[in-house]
Amino acid sequence: MTKRIGILTSGGDCPGLNMAIRAVVCHATSAYGWEVLGIPYATQGLLERKAIALNLHGLDLHGIDPLLSMGGTILGSTNKGDTLARIDELDVSYRALGLDALIVIGGDGSLTILREVARKGGWNLVGIPKTIDNDVALTERAIGFDTAVNTVTDALTRLTYTAASHDRVMVVEVMGRTAGHLALNSGIAGGADAILIPEIPYSVPKLCQKLQELRDKWGRKFALVVVAEGAKTAEGALSCYTDSLGEVRLRGIGQYITEQIPACSSTPIETRLTILGHVQRGGIPSAGDRALAAAFGTAAVDLVAREQFDRMVAWQNGEVVSVPLEAVIAQSPALVDPNGCLVQTARDLGIYIGENEYVTASSQSQLAQSLVK
Repeated sequence: MTKRIGILTSGGDCPGLNMAIRAVVCHATSAYGWEVLGIPYATQGLLERKAIALNLHGLDLHGIDPLLSMGGTILGSTNKGDTLARIDELDVSYRALGLDALIVIGGDGSLTILREVARKGGWNLVGIPKTIDNDVALTERAIGFDTAVNTVTDALTRLTYTAASHDRVMVVEVMGRTAGHLALNSGIAGGADAILIPEIPYSVPKLCQKLQELRDKWGRKFALVVVAEGAKTAEGALSCYTDSLGEVRLRGIGQYITEQIPACSSTPIETRLTILGHVQRGGIPSAGDRALAAAFGTAAVDLVAREQFDRMVAWQNGEVVSVPLEAVIAQSPALVDPNGCLVQTARDLGIYIGENEYVTASSQSQLAQSLVK
């Protein structure tokens, strides 16, 4: 039976989204002969009943497929608006477009909201996880994370040379919301001397002690400090601001650390701050993200074919599986395990990564609910 399925990207963009779209379109049209409609700008496009007919060869340019290497999303995305207040309108639009199923590529926030809409409307929904934060539960990897780690690692490598040239401490603030996966992975790969993440409290004096030790014991007058945007101050406060739309955003912890280091150091230390910001979301997707997106896209189509809905594709133990969306939402955001392998690896490498006591997962999860992705 011929089906008409919709696909949309929701929440913050990241590299690999277009590869996932490409995989869905290719597999759905070639293997099943289905019609695929791209919904522009997520729920906003759905409300306006906008849809773009997608087919594999209509996406290429003289036989060259730009979706393999194009960052961002050709469908556009949004993470604004009170979606749950417009469930009835969204349901009317879903049915007006004649959709048999909807594939949503999103992070934990988008998947939570759209699952609720789908549940109340009786939609057939399948989720594909994407986020540079890598905080979607029940999947070891999400689309976009690998590329973001590579981007941050490259930045850290570049900053190391200028830090060494001027005997400076470089403080680098990276994204991640209330999860420290991006900071931890890139910090280890990029040779950081200290990594501060939300899951593990730290001491400014002990951080400065680490930097002083580099000078006194090893004669190294420069250092690299990676700070996750969700890390708290030494007093336990978040660094936030409210944007022009009234949304609470994380920003400022890097500046705080940059000011604290010279203030508590026994010798003069020159510090510089780099906030990588949205450069972490952009760029050409890595080979790892392309392969993951392709695997997720085809698996999502197969779930639709088997009529296994209200599920999300996930990467576990080297293969694609599917997991209940309800369980994903209940256990998200997935945080760094303070006693996990990577944290221990960082400590074994001599990286300062905070104290032995840590913030509980439940308190961090409650905090995450108050922040916009």
